[in-house]
Amino acid sequence: MSHKRNKRYILILMLISWVFLLLAGKETLKRYLPASMFMSLLVYSENVLAERINWWTISTRLFPKVNGVMPFVIGVFLTGSVWILKFTYQNIYLYVFVNIVVDTFFTYPFYSLFKKLGVWKLTHLKQYKLSLLFFMKSLLMYAFQKYIGERLYSKIKAPLQ
Repeated sequence: MSHKRNKRYILILMLISWVFLLLAGKETLKRYLPASMFMSLLVYSENVLAERINWWTISTRLFPKVNGVMPFVIGVFLTGSVWILKFTYQNIYLYVFVNIVVDTFFTYPFYSLFKKLGVWKLTHLKQYKLSLLFFMKSLLMYAFQKYIGERLYSKIKAPLQ
């Protein structure tokens, strides 16, 4: 499949993600966006390192000088993180279960599709290790939300009351 068509799919996926982000609501964004942005920055940094040490390669880029993971980080990942926190944050068991399901979906069928399309592929990292990496990051995001995000949210919310 052509890189031009893949770029179109990635752009559409990113734009749809932003629409869903706006649907989350103002209070949800105030509460969960800091943790989601923190994790997005971490995922972006991880990707820069991962490409250097050859864990994976991203061959389709929206813009030549922009890292290929950027549309996913500021699109699907950021939005998905906000929504997962919105619906599961108050129940750690549900949060863990949902993250395992989402991470497994991304690691296996979604990855297989993007590999087949020529968007990205794992080179020196096994799929189960990628899944474990995603899971560890989900626990880190939960901890960030619990210990930092909630404090930030209470400071934002307090002046309004």
